[in-house]
Amino acid sequence: MDDYIQISKLNDFVFCPFSLYFHSVYEDFGQAVYHTSCQTKGKIVHQCFDKANYSTAKKYLQGIEIYSEKYRLCGKIDLFDKESGVLIERKNKINKIYDGQVFQVYGQYFCLLEMGYEVKRIFIYSLSDNKQYPVALPGSQEVAGFENLIWQIRKFDLTCFRKPSEQKCLNCIYRQLCFM
Repeated sequence: MDDYIQISKLNDFVFCPFSLYFHSVYEDFGQAVYHTSCQTKGKIVHQCFDKANYSTAKKYLQGIEIYSEKYRLCGKIDLFDKESGVLIERKNKINKIYDGQVFQVYGQYFCLLEMGYEVKRIFIYSLSDNKQYPVALPGSQEVAGFENLIWQIRKFDLTCFRKPSEQKCLNCIYRQLCFM
């Protein structure tokens, strides 16, 4: 399992590949060392899903570990309703759906399919304002984009890295540490 990619890292890589380096440097530290207040709030809210406290109904898969041998991905889902086929990824606050978030739910989607579940719809849910954003199931173009992202992550060379946009850097939790 050493070469498996964590599904949450798909979103991080799209934001900035260099952030994965910082994640690995800081993963042994307490998150209070590097998380912003927004990330801390999101982590607290997320705990009820990680601990499967959303519902006791058997139709829900909550916080379970998922994997894909095809893409060598692993991670957890927030919520999947087995009866309706709805996959929900929860975020503390959504202002806009970003490509990285879509790739993250596509990773979950492909894992669930490979594990034998039928996913009919995908939503990203904003907890703070109770809004639900639909994400289209991936077509051939989205699958190609997803597979390209997996390839980029696997082939990433830090020595060839170029700084992303200034806006991304301003919103990065590692901006004070980054020398890019």
